[in-house]
Amino acid sequence: MEKQSYRNDAPAYLLEFLNYAATVKGRSENTIISYYADLKQYFRFMKRKHGFASGVSFEEIKIADLPDDIIKNSGLGDALEFLHFISSERGNNAKSRARRAVALRQFYKYLTYYKAWFSVSPLDRLEMPSVKKPLPKHLTYEQAIELLSTVPEMKNIADARDFCILTLFLNCGIRLSELVGLNTTDYKQERDFDTGEPVHTLRVTGKGSKERIIYLNSACVAAFDVYKNERAKLLADNKSLANEKAMFLSKQKKRITNRRVQQVVEEALKRAGLDGMGFSPHKLRHTAATLMFQNGVDVRVLKEVLGHENLGTTQIYTHVANKQVKEAMEKNPLGGNLK
Repeated sequence: MEKQSYRNDAPAYLLEFLNYAATVKGRSENTIISYYADLKQYFRFMKRKHGFASGVSFEEIKIADLPDDIIKNSGLGDALEFLHFISSERGNNAKSRARRAVALRQFYKYLTYYKAWFSVSPLDRLEMPSVKKPLPKHLTYEQAIELLSTVPEMKNIADARDFCILTLFLNCGIRLSELVGLNTTDYKQERDFDTGEPVHTLRVTGKGSKERIIYLNSACVAAFDVYKNERAKLLADNKSLANEKAMFLSKQKKRITNRRVQQVVEEALKRAGLDGMGFSPHKLRHTAATLMFQNGVDVRVLKEVLGHENLGTTQIYTHVANKQVKEAMEKNPLGGNLK
């Protein structure tokens, strides 16, 4: 779905909710589009349920004219009926149903506290469909080293950029959107107040526009030094780029896109013989987190590094470590019944 296309078919109160989620709650454009897509399904269901959509297929039902009273008089029963509908008739799995349930709860919360349509949100007691969370997939230490070694000898800005990108993913565990959004002003070199040693930091803007500071290790600093030198050469040869603030540039000398970064990772994985194994930029984030935890980083510190809002999200990496310890014990040749 194209950005902003939801404005073509949405009642005013839904647009108000989407604007609230974007401006007040700081939700990303992708999240806003996801909210719209999920709520559009619900609105279509409600129109059909109340006899406002006869003679058209479910996908053809328009929602902009859904009367306010239908939503004002709706409640938990409607939400449960909708979730059953998308499961039995639309084939939605538990993960999809859970996502739609979240959108519904957020929407009704807004209608309750900002529109005053309800004294208490009718969906406060809506339980989320149970979703089994798989352990995060990640590269081993050896695979990570192999991936980094696939970048050709850095003879140009593209090679230096790609190596720096891979290094940041594998060392800092930043998200794809965070990397793409980096500006040159986000990279800082300062002095430690106590020791006077140089400290290199990266200001990252995460989910909900929340900023955090990442301290760069020597591998990241070295990769940045090479890339910055190549970027400076490019700027010297192209005066029109003097005001370009994006850290990572494309061949078109503009901010690199999410898709191009994905391609950089895919190409490196292929060169390393790791393609077709389900790895992606987000799996490199998992790799960084897993390797840090395995090497003694406290889970609470890891939470801050990754920019997680809840500790529970970070604790999944403790399960990864526990699973690997269990597998190691099972591989011990003395572990079988010797009698």
